[in-house]
Amino acid sequence: MLKEFRIRLLLVFIAFTGLIISSSAPLDKGARPSSAAEQSWVDSVFTSLTPDQRLGQLFMVAAYSNKDRKHTQYIDFLVKEYHIGGIMFLQGGPRRQAILTNRYQAEAKVPLLVAMDAEWGLDMRLDSSMHFAKQMTLGAMDDDQYVYQMGREIALKLKAMGVHVSFSPVVDVNSNPNNPVIGNRSFGENKEEVSKRSVAYIRGLQDYGVIAVAKHFPGHGDTDVDSHLALPVINTDMARLANVDLYPFQKSFEAGVMGVMVAHLYMPLFDTVRTQSTTLSRNLVTGLLKEKMGYKGLVFTDALNMKSVSNLYKPGELDALALMAGNDVLLFSEDVPVAIRKIKEMVAANRISQEDIDYRVRKILRAKFWAGLNRYKPVDVARLVDNLNRPLSRAVQQQIYEHAVTVVKNTDDILPFHRLDTLRMASITIGAPTGNIFAQTMANYMPCATYSVPNRYASDSTFDRLADRLTPYNTVVVSLHNMNNTPVHNYGLGDGALRFIQRLQANPRQKVVVVAMGNAYALKYLEDARTLVCGYEDNPASQYVVPQVLFGALPAKGQLPVTVSEKLKAGLGLPTPDFRRLRYGQPESVGLDSRVLAQIDNIALETVAYAAAPGCQVLVAKDGVVVFDKSYGYTTYDKSNPVTNSTLYDLASVTKVAGTLQAIMYLKDQGKLNLDAKLADYLPELRTSNKKDMVVRDVLLHQAGLKAGIPFWERTVTRSGGLKSAFYASTKTDDFPREVVPGTYSVKSAEDSMWVWTVRSGLLPKVKGKYPAEYSDLSFIVLKRLSEKLLGQPIEKFLQENFYSSLGLNTMTYNPLERFPKSCIAPTENDTYYRRTQLQGTVHDQAAAMIGGVSGHAGLFSNANDLAILMQMNLQNGRYGGQRYFQNPVVAEFARSTEAGSRRGLGWDHGDPNKPNGPTSNLSPISTFGHTGFTGTCVWMDPENKIMYIFLSNRVYPDAGNNKLVQFNIRSRIHDVIYKSLIKT
Repeated sequence: MLKEFRIRLLLVFIAFTGLIISSSAPLDKGARPSSAAEQSWVDSVFTSLTPDQRLGQLFMVAAYSNKDRKHTQYIDFLVKEYHIGGIMFLQGGPRRQAILTNRYQAEAKVPLLVAMDAEWGLDMRLDSSMHFAKQMTLGAMDDDQYVYQMGREIALKLKAMGVHVSFSPVVDVNSNPNNPVIGNRSFGENKEEVSKRSVAYIRGLQDYGVIAVAKHFPGHGDTDVDSHLALPVINTDMARLANVDLYPFQKSFEAGVMGVMVAHLYMPLFDTVRTQSTTLSRNLVTGLLKEKMGYKGLVFTDALNMKSVSNLYKPGELDALALMAGNDVLLFSEDVPVAIRKIKEMVAANRISQEDIDYRVRKILRAKFWAGLNRYKPVDVARLVDNLNRPLSRAVQQQIYEHAVTVVKNTDDILPFHRLDTLRMASITIGAPTGNIFAQTMANYMPCATYSVPNRYASDSTFDRLADRLTPYNTVVVSLHNMNNTPVHNYGLGDGALRFIQRLQANPRQKVVVVAMGNAYALKYLEDARTLVCGYEDNPASQYVVPQVLFGALPAKGQLPVTVSEKLKAGLGLPTPDFRRLRYGQPESVGLDSRVLAQIDNIALETVAYAAAPGCQVLVAKDGVVVFDKSYGYTTYDKSNPVTNSTLYDLASVTKVAGTLQAIMYLKDQGKLNLDAKLADYLPELRTSNKKDMVVRDVLLHQAGLKAGIPFWERTVTRSGGLKSAFYASTKTDDFPREVVPGTYSVKSAEDSMWVWTVRSGLLPKVKGKYPAEYSDLSFIVLKRLSEKLLGQPIEKFLQENFYSSLGLNTMTYNPLERFPKSCIAPTENDTYYRRTQLQGTVHDQAAAMIGGVSGHAGLFSNANDLAILMQMNLQNGRYGGQRYFQNPVVAEFARSTEAGSRRGLGWDHGDPNKPNGPTSNLSPISTFGHTGFTGTCVWMDPENKIMYIFLSNRVYPDAGNNKLVQFNIRSRIHDVIYKSLIKT
C-alpha cells in the first residue's frame, strides 16, 4: 500500500507541475497510420508474419564487424530463423559494417532496423571514422545551431552506413560530479540548457532521416555507480524528479523525439524491490512514461546484457520482464530463442496480451516505414568513403570547439596574448607526443620554445629538469592532454604534473597559462591557476582551436556547463576579444569547396614531376582563415630533404612589398613622406644628377625612368671572374663585415659604391615626353635609401622592431643563416659565375648579396605562414592582433590601380590585363594585388573576396634559367582553382 500511495502521490505532483503531456512524436498515433501508403505497407508486412515471426520484430541484437565468422553466422541464424527486427552495431569499421549490413538485410524477410550508439559520431563505435564532440563540449557552446548541425552531419553519415536509429542524445541532467557513466556525455547540469541542446540534436538527426532516442529515462545524472557494472540507486524525491530529471525528456517529447531509452536504475520512489531495475518497472515504463507522460514513440530498453541487470536473471527471463514492463524494443538480448519462448509462456498465462504485443510490432513497422525501409536499398559500399567524408563535417566539427573553448580564469588579463614582441614564450604539452598539433599551432603565431612530456604521469625529476629550462621565459603555456573522462585518478592528471604547475605559478617572474584539454570536472585540481582555460576534449580539432583562442584569432565564447567547485560555478566563462589574427580552419567555413580546392594537389605535384621546381608550398586563406597550407616535393632533386611548412624560401622580389614597401607606407601614414614630392627633397645627393626631378610616386609606379637593373656585381670581379680584393675578403673584419656567402665578405663601403653607381646610372629614353613603365629593381634600391634616411635606422632593424616582431613572425628575416640551420632553408642557384658556390641561406640576388643580403628589392626569407600573417595585416589595412600598424587606409591607397590597363599600383603589382596567362588568375578581380619573385614565389590578395594566395618555391635550383613555372603556368592555374572553389550561393 505504501508503494502504491507513493506512486499516486508522485503522479499527482507531476500532473500539478505540468509534466503530463501529449507527445507530438511522429509515432504518436497508436494504430493510426500517417498515410494510406504507410497503412498499406504495415498491414501487408504484419499479415505476412507468423505470430513467432512477429515476436522476432521486438528484438534488436548486438552485432560486430570486428568479430569472427562464428559471430556473423549467429546473426545470420537469428535473422533467418527468428526474424529479429533489428541489429545494433558496436565495434568494427565502416566498410566492414556496411558489407555486413547488406548481407543481413539481404537475408531478412522484413528489412532490419539498424541502430548505433553515435553520441559524438561514428567513432564512438567504429575505427577510421569521425569524432565530433562529447555533449559536455556542446553544453559549453554559446550557440545551439551547431548542435543541430552536428546532428545533421551524424545523421547523414549514419544514413550512408544504412543505419536508421541513433541512441542519442543523452538528455540526462548531470548533477553528480562523480558520475562515472554519464559525466561529459551530458550537456550539463542546467535543465533548460540540457533541454535546448537535446531538442537541437534531436531535430538535426530526425530532419535528416535518423530516429533519435532520448536517454536514459527517467534520468541517469545523479549517480556515482556505473550501470554497466552494477545497479545504481537513485534516491531522488518527487520534486527533483519532476522539476529536473524529467524536464528534458518532456521537452524532447514535445519536440517529437521518436525513441526513448529506459535506464537500468533502482528508484525506491517507484519500486520497493531492491533489485527491481527501472527497465523492468511497469510503474515507471507504463505508468509514468506511457500513461502519465503520454509518450507514444518507441521505447527501447537499455542493453540487456549490462551487468546491473543481467546478473540477476537467467537468459530470456529479463527480456520477457522488460516487455511486460512496457518496453517496445528489447535491446542486446543475450538469448533470443529462450526469450521468445518465455514471452509466449507469459502470453499463455495472460501476463501480457497478444493485442499489446501486436500493437508494439506495428509501432516498430511504422518506424521502419518512416526510416524508408519500405523501399530499402543496400548500402553503396563503393561510394562509402566519399559519403562518409563530407567536407562540411570538418567545418562543423571545428566550429563546435570554436564556440566551446572556455576561459575560466584570466586574473592577470593576459589573454588573449597581445604584444607578442614583449613575450618570451614556452609551450609545454603534458600527455601529448612530440610534434603535436597544439604545439604546432602555437608556433604559427610567434616563436615558442616547445617542450613535450608524453607521459602524463612522469616523475618529479622529469618536471624538475624541465622547470630549470624555463627560466628565460616570461610566459609559459602548460597544456594537459590525454586526460581521463572519469574521476578515477584525478581525471588522468598526474601528481607530478600538478606539482610542476604549482612550482611554475610560484615564480612571480612568469605568467602561467594552464589549459585542460579534457573533462571540465578536472578543473577542480587546477582552480588556483591565475589563468585557466578549458578545451574539454583532446583531439586534432580541439588542439587546433585552443591556441587560436589564446592568441585572439578567435574570441573565447564558451561557459562551464557544470559546477566544478565552489570557485568554478556553472555558467562561468570570460569572453575575450577578437584580435583579427590569422585563423586556421576548414574551406567550407568560409565558402570554399575543399573537394575543388584539392585539385591544387595535382598542379603542385606537376611542379615537382616536370622539374619546374624541386618542391613548393601553397597557402590559401579566405576571410582571414588559412584553409589550405601544404608542401610538396623536396628542397633538391636528389629527394634527400622533404619540404615542410617550416621550410624557409628566398622571397626575391616579394621583398619589395614585404619589406621596403611596408616602410614606405608607414612613412606616408605618419605624414613623413609626400608621395608627390621629389626624391631630391629627401636625398639631396640627387639634386645634381639626372634624377633631380624624379617624383616619389613615379618611382613607386615604376615610371620614373629608372632602368630595370644594373649588374653591379660585374664591377667587382676581374675579367677572369675572380673577386676583386678591393671589394672582397675571405675573413670577416671591421673593413669587410658583410657576408656574401660563407667564407666571402664584402667591403664596408659596398653599399655606398652601389648607391653612387645608381645615382650616376642612365635613364630610359622618353616616349612622347614621358618615361615608359619599366619594372625596376633600382626603384626599390632608391626607396630603401629614402626609407632609411627618413627613419634614421637600417631598414631591417626598423621592420623587425615595428612589424615582424610584434606580428610574431619567426622566420621572416634577412640573412637567415644567422638564426636558422642551413637544412631549414631551400637552396637556390648553383652560382657558377659570381660566388661560385651552391647558394643556400644567402640571398640569390647578386646586388643584394654584394651588400650583405639586405636590399630594397631582395633579401627577405620566410615560410608561407609568416608571409601570410604580414599580408593579412595588409589586407586588413594595417589592423592586426589588436594593434594598428597603419592609422589610415594606406594599403588600399597604395594597392589601387592608377591607370586603366596598367598592372602597377604604388609598389604593389596587379595582374596583367593584356596577357591571358598573366601572373594572376583571369578569374580574380582587377583589384587583386601582390607581387611575384624571381626565385619562384608569389603572393596575391583579393580585397573583394578577401582571398590570399601564396606560392613559394625554389625554381632557380640549381639553374636560374629554369622557366617551367611560367611555361606550364603553374602559379596562375593554382590561382584559378581557388576561384573555382568558391561555393555559389
